[in-house]
Amino acid sequence: MALNVGITGLPNVGKSTLLNALAQAGAEASNYPFCTIDCNRGVVAVPDTRLEELAVILKPDEVIPSHITYIDIAGLVEGASRGEGLGNRFLHHVREADVLAHVLRCFEDTNVSHVHTGIDPVGDLEIVETELFLADLERVEKWIEKEKIKAKALRKGERSDLEFLETVKGKISQGAKVGHEGLNEHESGLLKELRLLTSKPVIIVLNSGEEAPRGDNGACKAAVDHFGGNFTIVISARLEKELAELPPGERKEFMREMGVDAQAKERFIEKCHDLLGLIRYYTAVNLKLQAWSVAGGTKAPAAAGMIHGDMEKGFIRARVMSFEDLSKYRSENEVQHRGLLRTEGHDYVIRDGDVVQYLFKL
Repeated sequence: MALNVGITGLPNVGKSTLLNALAQAGAEASNYPFCTIDCNRGVVAVPDTRLEELAVILKPDEVIPSHITYIDIAGLVEGASRGEGLGNRFLHHVREADVLAHVLRCFEDTNVSHVHTGIDPVGDLEIVETELFLADLERVEKWIEKEKIKAKALRKGERSDLEFLETVKGKISQGAKVGHEGLNEHESGLLKELRLLTSKPVIIVLNSGEEAPRGDNGACKAAVDHFGGNFTIVISARLEKELAELPPGERKEFMREMGVDAQAKERFIEKCHDLLGLIRYYTAVNLKLQAWSVAGGTKAPAAAGMIHGDMEKGFIRARVMSFEDLSKYRSENEVQHRGLLRTEGHDYVIRDGDVVQYLFKL
């Protein structure tokens, strides 16, 4: 899947600086609200040592890694759901994202203005989430009005879509996020069509500032205690931007001096994959080796469909070997000779590290 990460937050919390650190996108980052008006984008290859080793073994003409697209979305303010600030444009870009990275300011800097009087990452996130809930509530209400018109021609027992939408509205009104757990296939499909902002997976990015790159200041610690460590990641956006601009040799030395173990780019990608439960597998066809990120539990036909819809429709079978076997025996022929090249059908679930060749009919 092509993973889109929406970088959201209030104005002047470091979103554009973070984008430049993650993707070297050249986004403007200045000390005034709405510096980012149109969204900036950056595309980053997912670091993958297995892909590098497969390239050595298979010697393809072309190697294509999996990618992540970061979308730096204009700063949100209170009232965005009613069109305040850049509200409508903001909400449109948020709907494009698969994952939301809420950037929260945890640093003091008199040279960088703040839309509120003090540093309060927990309160800042409450503002953002309130606006997303209000936008979702308005969206569901519009769907309900359309569904009521359809429902006039149906019997009471046939109005399941309207009843489901009313249930969703009730949960959102109470500030509860609506997920796919417990839904039947039809309801799950309807929820996907709604594209609720509050149903998207969330990573909380605590921008710690240059003085506390590991997040050992009071604001960061309080935020981690409040939100929990599973959904938070501490990043000094300005420091990481400076790291990204250094030559590799100087970068390692600077990281050692600052006590930083790994660049934010790698840590952030790992966090996104963990949050979504993504795995990576590989295809090697016509001298082209390519990595793909898919959700764990994806069956072979659906994984093929992410490459091209016709491959899912015409799926026949898949020839599969593991990265571990190919790494150990160094050639497809040797893997096959040892009986480790498998033929799998429609019910096969793609595993992390699989090297797959699809057979399908057009």
